[in-house]
Amino acid sequence: MKLINERLHIQYPFFQGGMANIATGAFAAACSNAGALGLIASGGWDAEKLRAEVRTCKSLTDKPFGLNLMLMNPDADNIAKMAIEEKVPVITTGAGNPGKYMADWKAAGIVVIPVIASVALARRLSGEGADAVVAEGCESGGHIGDITTMALVPQVVDAVDIPVIAAGGIADGRGVAAALALGASGCQIGTVLLASEECPIHENYKKAVVKAKDRSTVVTGRSVNAPVRVLRNQMTKAYLKAEEEGADLMTLEKFTLGSLRKAVLDGDTKNGSLMAGEISGLVKDIRPVADIFADLYNGAKAVISDLQSFAD
Repeated sequence: MKLINERLHIQYPFFQGGMANIATGAFAAACSNAGALGLIASGGWDAEKLRAEVRTCKSLTDKPFGLNLMLMNPDADNIAKMAIEEKVPVITTGAGNPGKYMADWKAAGIVVIPVIASVALARRLSGEGADAVVAEGCESGGHIGDITTMALVPQVVDAVDIPVIAAGGIADGRGVAAALALGASGCQIGTVLLASEECPIHENYKKAVVKAKDRSTVVTGRSVNAPVRVLRNQMTKAYLKAEEEGADLMTLEKFTLGSLRKAVLDGDTKNGSLMAGEISGLVKDIRPVADIFADLYNGAKAVISDLQSFAD
């Protein structure tokens, strides 16, 4: 099996998740320096803010890095152009189809890897020239689809002839080994990186992730087709109650307006949106990103070695 790190010239077959308002240029650089592919998240930032983050990343690493473009961003067209101007080597995309940008990105030599949550979208984007796809299961934190990683990844692997990166529910070597067994060429990691020394979120947010257990997350917004996985708190309790009572999207958005900022910057664990995946229960402490990626890789090697006896 050819792993994605060989294609991208990085040490490990791991991507750092493009977490909005969290994945800054400095954090992406730290992850790239640790052997993964660091990603700068576009979130709600405009092209010029992201240009500054890209330049910060370049100043801190000489390793490959990427930009995650949320296609719902109002400044997406300008961000797409900026990525070419700044010679960003890799672009991942989410929340839509990047087809209209594909030709220009490919002409500029950019590796394009959309995040998908269905086989149909994987097939379509493969046909439009995507170099790989990230198949993200609903175990992930933040905005999610409705298919689990275990079910989604092998179906996407069978459907396309490009590398598939598994995402959702991966926090240790066992998860990495499982993803590789499903046919993935690498893994995208998010939740466990929230509990890293370099992650720029508030310490209260990090501690909430470490404290979390198997049933500590909940999905809000299913009733209005805007599902988001977060840690349970006072905000989610009120949100879910309003959903049960039939609240519309506009009413529900009042609960989440500015809530991610409250969590990331203010450390408000009661009213903030603490985006995190179901795998939070496996995150036990706050560590350097270099240790996290090394443990993911070495742990997977140990698991795969142990499983060799199954074939004997």
